[in-house]
Amino acid sequence: MNSPRCFRAVVSFLGCVSAALLAPRVAAQDPPVNYPVKSLRMVVPFATGGPTDILARSVGMRLSEVWGQPVVVDNRAGAAGNIGAEMVARAAPDGYTLLTASSGILTVNPSLFRKLPFDVLRDFAPITLATSVTNILVVHPALPAKSVRELLDIARRRPGQLSYASSGMGSASHLSMELLKSMANIDVAHIPYKGAHPGVVDLAAGQVQIMLIGLPAALPHVKTGRLRALAVANKSVALPNMPTIAESGLPGFTVVNWLGVLAPAGVPRDRIARLNTEINKAVHLPEMKARLLVEGFEPLGSTPEKLHEEMRAWIPRWSEIIRKAGIRAE
Repeated sequence: MNSPRCFRAVVSFLGCVSAALLAPRVAAQDPPVNYPVKSLRMVVPFATGGPTDILARSVGMRLSEVWGQPVVVDNRAGAAGNIGAEMVARAAPDGYTLLTASSGILTVNPSLFRKLPFDVLRDFAPITLATSVTNILVVHPALPAKSVRELLDIARRRPGQLSYASSGMGSASHLSMELLKSMANIDVAHIPYKGAHPGVVDLAAGQVQIMLIGLPAALPHVKTGRLRALAVANKSVALPNMPTIAESGLPGFTVVNWLGVLAPAGVPRDRIARLNTEINKAVHLPEMKARLLVEGFEPLGSTPEKLHEEMRAWIPRWSEIIRKAGIRAE
């Protein structure tokens, strides 16, 4: 039993056992990328036609071309985006259900709602900070305001008589306008809608007078003259000559809005990495980048960690604005 031959046999046997025990662990840490092998669903928690929907359809079309698998855009509007977000949070963590979300859902809703059916920092796996979106202040042409200063003068002369549309309670368009109201000391009624598109449609029809909304939703109506643009919240490549609200009568006003893509928490790292790579490539493809810029988006693309950092940074900032404005959604 102590012969060299027996000793070598024992060593060989132990080596085989060790390899067998270690192999599953290595595979679990670094599984092969065999994804996707079926259709993906990209949930948009707002109605069709808004900035989130436009981005999801643009990215989804590109992913479908690259992977040869259908990407179905599923609009699930309601509750300031919480319905669609909850659907993704509860979906199987396999990388086949994604969420295209506005910064409002991820950074505003935690303070706006007393109790959410999900935790934005715990229940989602960030993929990428895809684009930023500049808000634009638009009015119905029947309102005799050609500038921000003129709009504020009219609102002060007619307290409570004007109304503004938003894409939902607690949405970026809602909080941006509440911030403007607070800084300008004006009284304008809030009319929430289930998404940007229906609000813009009613604004163009004259049912409401004002909207501070993401540029992609308003730009087509501005170009046709159905809406009058007064100013943008931040400088935009799509409208380089348009003044900002801060430059036009309300110094210090600024808001930052962005769109991100996420998956349910627990999706394998290799799938998150592949989604991150392909979505970031998509928003920077020359033809898509040009299209996004024309639509009012600023293409970004980031690491998953960057999106997570933005979420953590903006939650307390919006919380303070919500507290000061006394906004609460039930």
